[in-house]
Amino acid sequence: MEMMQMKLHQNKRQVMIFITLILSWEAGSESIRYSVLEETDSGTFVANLTKDLGLRMGELAARGARVVFKGNRQHLRLDPDTCDLLLNDKLDREELCGSTEPCVLPFQVLLENPFQLFQAALVIRDVNDHAPEFPAREMQLKISEITIPGKVFPLKMAQDLDAGNNGLQSYIISSNPHFHVLTRNRKDGRKSPELVLDKALDREEHPELRLTLTALDGGSPPRSGTTEIQILVLDSNDNAPEFAQEFYEAEIPENSSLGSLVITVSARDLDAGSFGEVSYALFQVDDVNERFEINANTGEIRLKKKLDFEEFQSYQVDIEATDGGGLSGKCSVVIKVLDVNDNAPQLTMSSLTSPIPENLPEILVAVFSVSDADSGHNQQVICSIHDNLPFVLRPSVENFYTLVTEGALDREERAEYNITITVTDMGTPRLKTEHNITVLVSDVNDNAPAFTQTSYTLWVRENNSPALHIGSVSATDTDAGANAQVTYSLLPPPDSPVPLASLVSINPDNGHLFALTSLDYEALRAFEFRVGATDRGSPALSSQALVRVLVADANDNAPFVLYPLQNASAPCTELVPRAAEPGYLVTKVVAVDGDAGQNAWLSYQLLKATEPGLFGVWAHNGEVRTARLLSERDAPKQRLVVLVKDNGEPPLSASVTLHVLLVDGFSQPYLPPPEAEAAAAAPADPLTVYLVVALASVSSLFLFSVLVFVAVRLCRRGGAGSAGRCPVPEGHFPGHLVDVSGTGTLSQSYQYEVCLTGDHRTGEFKFLKPIFPNLLVQDTEREIKESPNCRNSFVFS
Repeated sequence: MEMMQMKLHQNKRQVMIFITLILSWEAGSESIRYSVLEETDSGTFVANLTKDLGLRMGELAARGARVVFKGNRQHLRLDPDTCDLLLNDKLDREELCGSTEPCVLPFQVLLENPFQLFQAALVIRDVNDHAPEFPAREMQLKISEITIPGKVFPLKMAQDLDAGNNGLQSYIISSNPHFHVLTRNRKDGRKSPELVLDKALDREEHPELRLTLTALDGGSPPRSGTTEIQILVLDSNDNAPEFAQEFYEAEIPENSSLGSLVITVSARDLDAGSFGEVSYALFQVDDVNERFEINANTGEIRLKKKLDFEEFQSYQVDIEATDGGGLSGKCSVVIKVLDVNDNAPQLTMSSLTSPIPENLPEILVAVFSVSDADSGHNQQVICSIHDNLPFVLRPSVENFYTLVTEGALDREERAEYNITITVTDMGTPRLKTEHNITVLVSDVNDNAPAFTQTSYTLWVRENNSPALHIGSVSATDTDAGANAQVTYSLLPPPDSPVPLASLVSINPDNGHLFALTSLDYEALRAFEFRVGATDRGSPALSSQALVRVLVADANDNAPFVLYPLQNASAPCTELVPRAAEPGYLVTKVVAVDGDAGQNAWLSYQLLKATEPGLFGVWAHNGEVRTARLLSERDAPKQRLVVLVKDNGEPPLSASVTLHVLLVDGFSQPYLPPPEAEAAAAAPADPLTVYLVVALASVSSLFLFSVLVFVAVRLCRRGGAGSAGRCPVPEGHFPGHLVDVSGTGTLSQSYQYEVCLTGDHRTGEFKFLKPIFPNLLVQDTEREIKESPNCRNSFVFS
């Protein structure tokens, strides 16, 4: 036994409790008994369980009460409204219990939440619905005329399927002067009739007698059955056969093969000749005794049909020995059937809960009972489950077990368990039964959605079309069902200058992000926000992820020329001395581009010129320089068109027109264009003269005021006057111009003072300090000091 336990403990958790499966209750346990008459109609009221169990009204229904019988045969049921105990169907006591009295059907009332078992029993009372019956309508006896009075002759007994008082109680015989009948109680509980000779027979007077045997039960009113007894009076046969024993006992295992010898009986007859020859036969053959047969000559009793200890544990067989003259003797053989372990244990599932919730310990999963139809040691059983499961078996009352969780389960770790309950008996050989159940774990919303990334970076090219899909976020929830369904939402930052709802939207079902408006890199280069993912569980759980949207620049801004301005009221004309050497700095074209990166890289080229080859433009900084020595043959007025082009795809460009005057020196600060000289040479009409005089007067007064103002300003500045000035634009440049580092462009809202140096060898176009220093400049460390030798200076903004 100990070795067996050690072996099973290696791979299984066991409940080492041996159960003796009998229909009696545990010692000291109390049970409630209810009784009903057999054949009572289905639905008949039996009891008020709520009252009998001492429970509150409605508690049976709330706790999931159920009635459990052995073998899952539901003889009773609970009314769903009143919880009264009702008959489920008509009951036949003879079918359920046979000759056993009283007929008791034990059952349990099972409450699931919390688990509790109440023992109860249903007693089926017999009604007298069966009359006694003899195996044959007629019996024949042969009795010698010399038989001494007092001789007893066994008769075939009647059968009554009822039990107790309703069963067979006695026998009576019709009135006659020779015989009376006795009722004998057998060891198996049955009653058999015996005919007793009261007066000697005379063959010559009555060679044959006919009597009526009546069997009576104890019902009210009583029922009866009859048979005819034919008695033949024999002559000259002095002795009847006599058995060596009146009672024989034998044992045979229930698994014995057909034809197995049970026992041999023997009888002898003192007569000689044919009157002394004895033959054997079964005295009464019925459904019980037909399992055996006897050899008529040898008296060997052998097995004719298979035995089942669980059906009958013993048999009483009556044997008759008859001689050649017709006289007979009788003996009884009690055959005990020995139990062998030929029945595997049975498991009856009374309650199974699936699915069960996760995160809760000590959950009742199943209630079941075990039984074994064998007896003794063969009836003892062991219940076990596999050791690697988070469940445990616990013995309950009688032969019941409960299966409970050992701890809290996690559905995300394992959502389904296949449990095999093994029931093994202790017989030889050992038999076992396996019962498989599947337990599902239901989900509890204990996991928040988790994004696939903690942050997302999305790129969008500016000038996008509205409702453009710019990317997606994704979150998963390890829960199940509605607890795993995720809804996405936008969580705008609290200090966002631009309302997030006007920029992007999100599909709440799949996390797709869409740009709601066309984005402008120059106005908004990047923005960020958070996205929330919320499940639909109760309570709802959520998580967040950061989304950063970067706007990619597109080449949508053409270069903008800051200097020289083309819309000034007076064009800016650069003066170049004819003595200038090659490389002389004439001016510098200054332009900016509102784009970024390579889209803002600017290049300069000379598109048109009055005299090609006289001037050149440096591609990277826009400086206009002389390309050769000037001569007298070169026209004094030169017109240059400079093209400014960015490096975008496709490239965008702008052009600027420069006016250059070639002079012998700077004594004449300004040379009028030829058109003005031609207009001066033409004769003027009187009206024009008057207008010119009036205008000149007003202009003179205005000019005088301006000169005074300028003189005051110049005195305050203390600087030297320049030879000539270009018009200074007022106000700020367009607001869309942005600062792009490293591209050679200028920041917005800046004003600079620019000078052309008089030294042609080192002539440069220099940016001096900004007039408004509160504005940012990309490369402030490279500020050039102010030059005292400034031939031409101008201010631009």
